[in-house]
Amino acid sequence: MAGGWARDGAVQDQIDDTVSDAVSAARARLPSGESEQWCVECGEEIPEKRRAALPGVKRCVSCQSGVDSTARSSGINRRGSKDSQLR
Repeated sequence: MAGGWARDGAVQDQIDDTVSDAVSAARARLPSGESEQWCVECGEEIPEKRRAALPGVKRCVSCQSGVDSTARSSGINRRGSKDSQLR
């Protein structure tokens, strides 16, 4: 049940859109193409199993972990509340 001016199912539509956007963003960040044999950051050899499991990989696990830890979300605000827009 929606409240105010929102129609029934509007909240679920927002949830679905948010999940869809997150999945699309994650897929866009996936590497593609030919894998590197050596890490582009530290120069260590990338194991064959990693290159086979993830085509297009450019970094070793430890370097990729560092890159992933600094990644930020897009921060799209779908709520529309004043407090969430001020962050």
